[in-house]
Amino acid sequence: MKSAVNAASSSLFSVLFPSDCRICHAPLTNIASLPVCAPCLNKIVPMEGPLCQICGEKLFHPNAEAEDVPLCPICKRVGAHFRRAAAYGAYEGALRDLIHLFKYKGIRPAGKVLGGLLNQTVAAIALPDSVIVIPVPLWSGRRTARGFNQAEAIARTFIDFQSSSSIQLDTSILVRTRETASQTGLTRHQRRANVRGAFAVMKPARVKGRTILIVDDVMTTGTTAGECARVLRRAGAKEVFVATVARATKEAGSVLAMAASALSGGTQGHA
Repeated sequence: MKSAVNAASSSLFSVLFPSDCRICHAPLTNIASLPVCAPCLNKIVPMEGPLCQICGEKLFHPNAEAEDVPLCPICKRVGAHFRRAAAYGAYEGALRDLIHLFKYKGIRPAGKVLGGLLNQTVAAIALPDSVIVIPVPLWSGRRTARGFNQAEAIARTFIDFQSSSSIQLDTSILVRTRETASQTGLTRHQRRANVRGAFAVMKPARVKGRTILIVDDVMTTGTTAGECARVLRRAGAKEVFVATVARATKEAGSVLAMAASALSGGTQGHA
């Protein structure tokens, strides 16, 4: 009886309040606060293949799977300021669309799904019992224009999944001290220069000797997370981990670059 009533109410809802999935545009038939259909959500899957055990980048060289500790060339050469970075899935397809709905279209219910994905990501990292969670801060002007900090919102949802009080969120420790240009289209060297000195630790005593988990929505080259980790380590943090919902991959980046080149007639170069 209950299932019949639910089915009837859902059908009535779809007639009275017609709506389409904001990703695939198929008609929605279920009553839900998130305007995304189940098939699209089911397409969001964990990133597969060998991953760099420091920065989490997907590896494409043929011997990666045979390595005991697979690392990308940059991590092999210079390492990173964080101990490990991990992401749930590749920044493409339905996951990329869901992040855009949340970040740019104001579809706030998407944040709960993204927070759940982050929770699965963190569960796979060997974190100590006591951790301070710090979302990557936005510049005040950008936060005002957007209305919220997506990294903070995802981090708060992630905290809701935690049963231990030893995992604490703190948004007052790390601040962005200046506005930075968009990282899109910049080389790795330009990205590092762009964010150098853009963050500061306001409460060094709070992080001294502690384990920090930096949270963001997307990790591209890791320069922003790396700069956050650098200033936290300089302030006395014992170790820094990074967790994001999505990770840009070279494979996805190549596809996006080819598409952009085709749209622009192939006249613009890409980093």
